[in-house]
Amino acid sequence: MIYDSLIHYIQERSQSPLTSSDIALIRESFVYKKLRKRQFFLQEGDICKHFGFIVKGAMRQYTVDQKGSEHNIQLYIENWWASDRESFWKEKPSIYAIEAWEETDLLLLPKANGYYERVNAIPAFNEMRIKLDDNNSIASQRRLRASMFDTAEKRYEELTLRYPEFIQRFPQHIIASYLGITKETLSRIRNQSAKK
Repeated sequence: MIYDSLIHYIQERSQSPLTSSDIALIRESFVYKKLRKRQFFLQEGDICKHFGFIVKGAMRQYTVDQKGSEHNIQLYIENWWASDRESFWKEKPSIYAIEAWEETDLLLLPKANGYYERVNAIPAFNEMRIKLDDNNSIASQRRLRASMFDTAEKRYEELTLRYPEFIQRFPQHIIASYLGITKETLSRIRNQSAKK
């Protein structure tokens, strides 16, 4: 069943148990949505109204500069959460777009009608969310530091160690953008790596 992976995910990341009424509330609150490849979860200028849990598929979050170049900010795969937190919490238009890179099955938790607040009141969900927020903050700090101090080679090496699935699931131009390097630089690094 589509909800099993989400329930398993919450249980794995919290010490508090999920009760049968908690599970019923989760099933009632999360809405299933299927996105086609290249279909938007969020478009730039829209207000983000959901947190999306990816059951199957891959997505990317990006922004477009004044010259029309895309800059990939975040990549998502199964068992990841997709959202623009600033837009969601502050109810302001997003400066990002989030699109499905593969056909994607999502479970959406809406902010409207108190769904988010009710689910967040579940102890296991709240515990999981706090851990995710902490991990997200740590990952953002690491990424910022890497972009300032690490070589392109080091950034690519770290990505292949931490998230090898990204290399398999996203094309080279998206990986290069995510790392903040050119496609040519990434191609050179991959060629050097293959010769080792």
